[in-house]
Amino acid sequence: MSSADQNASNIASPVKKVLIFGTFDLLHAGHENMIKQARELGNHIIAVIARDETVRKIKGTLPYNHEKQRAKNLKNTGLVDKVVTGSTGNKYDIVRKLRPDVIALGYDQFAFTLGLEKLIIDEKMEAEIHRLKAFKPQIYKSSILRAGLVNQEILPRKLANIYQQNDDSLLIQQPGAFTQVL
Repeated sequence: MSSADQNASNIASPVKKVLIFGTFDLLHAGHENMIKQARELGNHIIAVIARDETVRKIKGTLPYNHEKQRAKNLKNTGLVDKVVTGSTGNKYDIVRKLRPDVIALGYDQFAFTLGLEKLIIDEKMEAEIHRLKAFKPQIYKSSILRAGLVNQEILPRKLANIYQQNDDSLLIQQPGAFTQVL
């Protein structure tokens, strides 16, 4: 290898920040897939955790885990480079502050997304907006998993049958720990 080739390989690639948003309450393979898709768009993933009050307004119920616990749990997975909580005021403030290169939206994220293009133009940002693909949404959807947690006896049996059929495993995040079902 020539010295020019060595120098070129030693130069770090520029940071390409990708911003993802979510509640990230009951972490599961759908979240992992979302983050992997985001990682294909850039090399520095920043996850914005929805505030408890925002979740209640959008979903009509509080998350299973409070925002600090959800942030800690996501950070502890090692899947993202940085975890921040969203704004309690203007939901676009975090985008203005972080100025990402890419905004990666989940397949089912529509709250607060309509004004993103205008924000990018108004703030003279060069960010791209990408809509990520669903990953088995009939299985890996937090609202489905949360509903199943109401009846602890039914959830493990139902998931066991689904995961045996799909050769998958599920990580359900409990407060302070992860429990693998099959």
